Amino acid sequence: MKDSTVSARVENDVKNEAEDILQKLGVPVSVVINSLYRQIIYRHGIPFSLTVPSEPRTLDAMSDAELDSKLQHSYAQSVAGEGRKLGDVFDDLERNLK
Repeated sequence: MKDSTVSARVENDVKNEAEDILQKLGVPVSVVINSLYRQIIYRHGIPFSLTVPSEPRTLDAMSDAELDSKLQHSYAQSVAGEGRKLGDVFDDLERNLK
């Protein structure tokens, strides 16, 4: 039975962008929060890495041509069915963390 409330202060633009994406996916915010909490319990920790990559690559660091090339390549792979199942990707990531 859901009988607790969670309250957190977050940056307005982060909240709005995340909620827009969740709305498009048809997933209520409460489902995401509940899922996160369940994963924390299941893993006895945060279910994703909180490390900073040695060379972070941000959108600001890419030229328009480089970003366009990466997006076109990813799209072509997707259309060709060359992608990997999400579960397989996460399994590999988790194996590398251990």
